[in-house]
Amino acid sequence: MALFNFRSPPAQGQPAPDSAALEALMQGYSIEVMPRTAEKIADFRAILPAGTRVYIAHIDGTPISDMVATAARLRAQGMEPMPHFPARIINDRAELSDWVARYQGEADVRQALVLGGGVSTPKGAYDNSMQVLETGLFDGFDRLHVAGHPEGNRDIGPDGGHEIILNALRWKQSFAQSTGVKMAIVTQFAFEAKPVIAWADGLRAKGVTLPVHLGVAGPAKLQTLIKFAVACGVGPSLRVLQKRAKDVSKLLLPFEPTELLSELAAHKAATPDFALEHVHFFPLGGIKANADWNIANGGAAARPAHR
Repeated sequence: MALFNFRSPPAQGQPAPDSAALEALMQGYSIEVMPRTAEKIADFRAILPAGTRVYIAHIDGTPISDMVATAARLRAQGMEPMPHFPARIINDRAELSDWVARYQGEADVRQALVLGGGVSTPKGAYDNSMQVLETGLFDGFDRLHVAGHPEGNRDIGPDGGHEIILNALRWKQSFAQSTGVKMAIVTQFAFEAKPVIAWADGLRAKGVTLPVHLGVAGPAKLQTLIKFAVACGVGPSLRVLQKRAKDVSKLLLPFEPTELLSELAAHKAATPDFALEHVHFFPLGGIKANADWNIANGGAAARPAHR
């Protein structure tokens, strides 16, 4: 039985989700894979709509050949591959140039997520994504995304690095304006709508007008989500999971992002200039389970896989 069939009814006193608003928000969603998780999917055309943007996470130690092969397979199956370029795991300009050339030459990659990366000590010449963007090696790309942190990032500063991150986003926005490249902010996942809304509105108030693609954890076991949330430094919205963990009746049910996305969808419907443009899924409970949930909640259905 698919995960989405376990959905609980709205809590007493809570309005039912607005299905039209949720469906509108779900259009154009993206999803993330790694080479080893992508190998488990026989054909992406069977589970994702044609043209879906699929981020390819580059974990330190993953051979570039595996990354490029995954991108090439996604391109061949009608998806839009968007590999990660984590600054702190790249040795030097020569290696970065080689990665870009291989992605473009072997997989027709046109989009990239450029980010600092999760390692604490840089392996080589680059400490942050701005240094990577400044190389000019991405001049032929159609779209570049950069990282956002609605709840801050303790790796950047004791207060979550809010001011440092804001200044970096202003720089990246200026870079996009001067180069003409399409750019968006894709965020770490969160579990509570109100802090996300406040963060996005705060960006607009401070002059950052880049569209936001909100990171969302796909349906998964509660224990799995808590483990990843702690490892990834998710902040105050972790309390949503902690509160649910105290309810023994819900421990065995998969946690789904229905409430979070319904609240954001309603806010977006009522506030057309809201910065949130698309949803980006981290399929922590499995790619197929996430794809099934997306279809059940307004995401476009996949076409039958080619034989």
